[in-house]
Amino acid sequence: MARYFLEVAYMGTHYSGFQVQDHHRTIQSELTRSLEVLFRAPFALTGSSRTDAGVHALQNFFHVDTELELTDKHVYNLNAILLPDVAVKSIRRMPDEAHCRFDAIARAYRYHIYRHKDPFLKDRGWLYPYPLNKALLDEAAGVLMDYRDFTSFSKRNTQVKTFQCTIERSAWETVDNGLVYRVKANRFLRGMVRGLVGTMLKVGREQISIDDFKQIIEARNCTLADFTTPPQGLFLEAVIYPDGYFS
Repeated sequence: MARYFLEVAYMGTHYSGFQVQDHHRTIQSELTRSLEVLFRAPFALTGSSRTDAGVHALQNFFHVDTELELTDKHVYNLNAILLPDVAVKSIRRMPDEAHCRFDAIARAYRYHIYRHKDPFLKDRGWLYPYPLNKALLDEAAGVLMDYRDFTSFSKRNTQVKTFQCTIERSAWETVDNGLVYRVKANRFLRGMVRGLVGTMLKVGREQISIDDFKQIIEARNCTLADFTTPPQGLFLEAVIYPDGYFS
């Protein structure tokens, strides 16, 4: 029995999230189906980073244990079977103890906002035409670096032992026709990035102050944050492992 990591990318628009769900099409179920069609054998996949319905990924990982030999040529074979909005980027043989979820030391996300209607961005960003104070957005993003407890930005009914996260990067960038929020942390809570974006945009619109924003963080109360941010602007950009992990 050997362990393999499968690196994937996908547009999440037409999927009910990352993890297998009964009677719903997910990234995990689509990849499992394709493996079983190709090899005519059952597969049980373990995922690295769950993404919600409609959320995209430039990089995510699964691992799988199998007695079959998976090689680079199977990247082409699997992509020929997969639907066009999911792609396998690489297959790597790994040590038996490697774990695609628990061995990751950080993850990076980005959220796209576009300011003027653009039909080519409707599934890859959030049309947000309202006036924004970029300096206040920058200040709010910087404030997050001073905190560790992000209970206020975790959706309810999440089963985690701690709400502690270490944010390594938090910044807004100006791009053509909009803004991108980039955030990197050692871990993320359920709905955290969308909650951060939605609440910071209230700061940028001057609906709440920086002090109000700090109070929301410190209150550790998720009813105070804004989770209405739509999923299509969110991308899992990278899953980060220790240096030399794949060598």
